[in-house]
This record gives sequence, structure tokens and C-alpha cells, in this order.
Amino acid sequence: MKNDIALITGGLGVIGSNLAKQLLKRKIVKKCILLDVFAGYVNPTKQGFQDYRKFRFSDLKNVEIIRGDAKDYRTVLNILTKSNPKYIFHTAAVPLAKIDNLNAKETKEGSIDTTVNILECLNEFQKKNKINLKRFVYISSSMVYGNFKKKTANENDICEPIELYGTMKLSGEIITKGLCKFFKIPFSIIRPSAVYGPKDMNRRVSQIFIENAFKKKEISIQGKNEKLDFTYIKDLANGSILAARSKKGINQIFNITCGKGQTLFSYVSYLKSEFPKLKYVIKKKDKTKPSRGTLSINKAKKLLGYKPRYSLKDGVKEYIKFLKKTYKY
Repeated sequence: MKNDIALITGGLGVIGSNLAKQLLKRKIVKKCILLDVFAGYVNPTKQGFQDYRKFRFSDLKNVEIIRGDAKDYRTVLNILTKSNPKYIFHTAAVPLAKIDNLNAKETKEGSIDTTVNILECLNEFQKKNKINLKRFVYISSSMVYGNFKKKTANENDICEPIELYGTMKLSGEIITKGLCKFFKIPFSIIRPSAVYGPKDMNRRVSQIFIENAFKKKEISIQGKNEKLDFTYIKDLANGSILAARSKKGINQIFNITCGKGQTLFSYVSYLKSEFPKLKYVIKKKDKTKPSRGTLSINKAKKLLGYKPRYSLKDGVKEYIKFLKKTYKY
């Protein structure tokens, strides 16, 4: 560990904050720098809104929070000059897929412009300094695959995203691979799926379902048989760190998920075990979203020793426990 530092863009997000927590708790680094724009993608004045950000770093020590934009050249270069990080986890992006599909410019800035800027700054920095960086980790998305063409998607499958979020994430992957190889920067690309867990406020389906259960609101299931590979946030953080630290993870792409696609109805069934009076209605699938399913995690298992610790049932149970302890609905 020594005096190693990790820079996490989008550091106040649910993924970034969990990465910081594990990196520090496991003493992989001595300090984490969280770069975040403090963007309010969800209206905090909306009734029933819970702002989880303050809880994301309230129990963290040895954290420096910098309010700034990852696409700003001077901001990023100054951080690199002062800290010379060992790891960079690039999680910054507009997190809401639905909003992304309505705002192409903002999505481009989050996934493409930030990636180009960070890598250009790294290249400029290494021209004049002995770079300490062991890995640049780009957090992508399973949305890059588009409609799954088979039951299980693996990293070698052709990516054909059908909506804006997946398109921009795939563009970020291409930029990461191309510029990192050109600048001789070691990288890893992570493709998570349907991330869920405590302190999420990105209005993912998992969060909406569980909060509706607490509020005794009816749940709307869009497509009874629609499958997602639900990934607990702690598993994603662990898999991303494994990729960053392993030599076998250099210049590789990894699916980091639970490795088992389950229906939205299955998720609701687990909620019903905790909320017996929970009501739901089944509606037609949203055709603007890709049909997904299971992501193969065989590559991550073989090269990284990755093994998800949370089944969907266990993850939902821990998520509910957190909400019961933290909030009153």
C-alpha cells in the first residue's frame, strides 16, 4: 500500500463510493481522491426523494473530495500532478439511462469527453514524470451488447447497442482501448449489469421496486419474463478491483455480474417474501430497451479469480436491511 492513491471519477456515485470503501477497508490504497461534479440528476425537491450521497462517504476516512469535472483538462492534470495515482477508476457518466436517451450531448460529455480528457492528461503527465499508474479502469455497461443474440453474452460477442446510453458507453470503450494502447497506458474495461444495492439513487428498476415496496405502492413490471443479470454493488466493486490489481487483467474486458439472469418477476417475488401485501401489475416490455439476460463471467473467474458473493436473494435482503435501518417511509 505504502502511500498509494486511487483517483475515482464520479466518486460520489454508488459505484465510485463503494470502490473507495473497499479500497480503503482492504488497505489496497492509503487514500482515495473522489472527483465529482455534484450533479443533481434527480430532483431533490420531489416528494419521497432520498438523497443518499451524504451516506456514501460519511463512514470513509482518508478521502479527499474534489468538486470538479472530469472533462476539464486543468482540473484532471492538477490532480495527476499532485497525487500521481496508482489506480484510476473512471465511473463518471450521466447515470440515468432514461435521461441519457433524451440528452445526447450530456451523455457524450459523460462517457466520451471525460474519457478522452483523462487519457490525454495521463499522456501529458507521463511525458514529464515517472508515472505510478498501474491501471486505468473504465466502467462500461452491459447495455453495449444491445439485444442479446443468445442466452448468455460473453466479452467476444459483437456489440450492437440500440439506445443512446449503450452507444456512448461502447464509444467510451473504443476510446479507452485505442488511446490507452497508443499512449501505452494499461487498462481494464468492466461491463456490469443491473447494478443494485444500498445508497443507490439513480432510479434503476431495482431501486424503484424496493422503494415502492417500502411505500406500499404498486409495482409495475414491464415484461414478466424479461431477464436481467442483477449485480450487487459490493460484487461489482470487488470485481473491478480484482481487474485493476491483476496482471492478467491488463488490456482486457470483463463482464462483472452475478452470472445469472433472472426475471423482473423473480426480483419482485423476493420482495414479496419481505412485504407479503406487496401489489404489482404486469405490463408490456419497453421496446426502447434491449432484451438482455445472463452475462458470462467465466473469463473473470478464470483470469481474476472473481466469484460473486451475493445471490439476488441475499442482495435484496441486505438492501432491505439497510433501508429499514436508515430510513423511515
